Amino acid sequence: MSRMIDLKLPDGKVINIEKGATVLDAAQKIGPGLAKAALAGKINGHLIDLRAPVNESASLEIVTGKSPEAPEVFRHSMAHIMAEAILQLFPEAQFGIGPAIENGFYYDFLLPRALTTEDLETVEEKMKEVIAKRLPFVRREVSKEEALKMFKELNQPFKLELIEELEDQTITVYSQGKFVDLCRGPHVPDSGAVKNFKLLSIAGAYWRGDEKRPMLQRIYGTAFASKEELKEHLDRLEEAKKRDHRKLGKELDLFSTQEEVGPGLVFWHPNGARIRHTIETFWKEMHYKNGYELMYTPHIGQSWLWETSGHLDFYKESMYSPMEIDGSDYFIKPMNCPFHIMIYKSKVRSYRDLPLRWAELGTVYRYEKSGVLHGLLRVRGFTQDDAHIICTPEQIEDEIREVLRFSLSLWKAFGFSSIKAYLATRPAKAVGDENRWNQAIEALNRAVVAEGLDCEVDDGGGAFYGPKIDLKIKDAIGREWQMTTIQFDFNLPERFDMTYVGSDGNRHRPYMVHRALLGSIERFFGVLIEHYGGAMPVWLAPVQARVLPISDRQADYARLVQKQMREAGIRVELDDRSDKIGYRVRQAQLEKVPFMIILGEQECESSTVTVRLRNGDNLNQVKLEDFIREQEWKKTSA
Repeated sequence: MSRMIDLKLPDGKVINIEKGATVLDAAQKIGPGLAKAALAGKINGHLIDLRAPVNESASLEIVTGKSPEAPEVFRHSMAHIMAEAILQLFPEAQFGIGPAIENGFYYDFLLPRALTTEDLETVEEKMKEVIAKRLPFVRREVSKEEALKMFKELNQPFKLELIEELEDQTITVYSQGKFVDLCRGPHVPDSGAVKNFKLLSIAGAYWRGDEKRPMLQRIYGTAFASKEELKEHLDRLEEAKKRDHRKLGKELDLFSTQEEVGPGLVFWHPNGARIRHTIETFWKEMHYKNGYELMYTPHIGQSWLWETSGHLDFYKESMYSPMEIDGSDYFIKPMNCPFHIMIYKSKVRSYRDLPLRWAELGTVYRYEKSGVLHGLLRVRGFTQDDAHIICTPEQIEDEIREVLRFSLSLWKAFGFSSIKAYLATRPAKAVGDENRWNQAIEALNRAVVAEGLDCEVDDGGGAFYGPKIDLKIKDAIGREWQMTTIQFDFNLPERFDMTYVGSDGNRHRPYMVHRALLGSIERFFGVLIEHYGGAMPVWLAPVQARVLPISDRQADYARLVQKQMREAGIRVELDDRSDKIGYRVRQAQLEKVPFMIILGEQECESSTVTVRLRNGDNLNQVKLEDFIREQEWKKTSA
């Protein structure tokens, strides 16, 4: 029997190697230059270590530093290099997991003492020593029994726990230097293959995310193929720190969260509340313009409602404990959907009533672990810009097209233009008629095509109750945020027995689509702050203009200017304090006020205003009415 196997390369060529030869052997056969540049391989699309044997014919691709998969390989390897450095510094360290993540890596450790940020420099120096030694990453396959014995001798209880749960009887381990890890790989050939890295931060992480398990110390780092890419990333991180919505929220007096009242609960201060009011007013105008009706529903509901919806079966751990009222259990709502359905069922609906587009800014409450709470981005109480579209099968495609178009117009109004769609299709386990699923997926796909959106398909990634489109937007510094969701639901209409009377006089099941455009007001506001760095566009700024008389001699004229601007619907303040004008201008700039109306003797005499923009530019002695007319003080839905 032949011991040779065929490997098909990306260009269509086929090479022959001996069965059991490694990916590196195949790379050397292709060419010595490729073998030298190789980091890993891909067999039938799956990443594999260079030293892994190939036992059957397959497609082969050699992964080099220029391949899309390269960052995952060298970042995972960098996590192991960091673990080696930690082992040298703390020989008694116990190791959790250390994966590659987007733009970086981390590793979890149980250490004899708490690390500080100063320790990161020490760890980095040790990592550089490991890199300089060019320690090979050695891959071994051992039996489960041997792996258990190995990690027991190493006193690594977390690894033992993971091994115990593995069904495979053959376990892959990697070692470099003195560090040994339970790992599938792949890794770079040796520690010298990765050099451009930076350790970023230390955080606490419960073992396996369980608050009842040990708290480990997680060190985050980042790594890139080149010094230039690393510098660009670090510069972006520095810019992100400056834009952090928690920092800006405090500096601009927009919002707060207060531990003594309750973690994850947001307090909107007057400046933040003014912006929120402006957002919600525009949101409501846009919804009325696009054929929606607005609704308000209760904050609590009896337990039968959540039993019928299935939340008490599948979502109870995220719901708060019930309160007893008149002998019945009531739950505070985690979602608005059941309430909208109850309004639908309050009377018999005809096909002539459909489609129904019902929207609500509904505040909901969901339990989140304290460790994941993060400013406005992860909270326990938030207001969803929720809506439900209820329609006939014949109407569904037009409704999906319309809601996607509406969503894009809303995002562009708020200053976001880089938008990508993600389409998730039917999973293996799903409820609902397959024909309805197919129609829904086709409607979603055609809507994306019609709008010319870049789209990535997650085949089988839909929820069990329906396919969906998620829209992700990019902010000013290139970060992607998942925001809009357009989600079919074939589950709740069945559970609540939603029907309409068709033209044939019979009862039919309507289509129902959940739809959140901004996601939640809180999270959207956090993204908005970071996108604009706190310097909101004029129409959203809490204070759009501040009138600054140079001295008391301009006081009367300053009050007149303020009055005229206020009558024009402008959010304007008067700062007539005795402080020097330079100090007051600087204060307004720090508060990111778009316009400073500076009034001196010349402005009083000529009945004009001098306008200082927050970027430092000036409009000298312009007519107030001209200045007012030329600015976009209010965003309209027209």
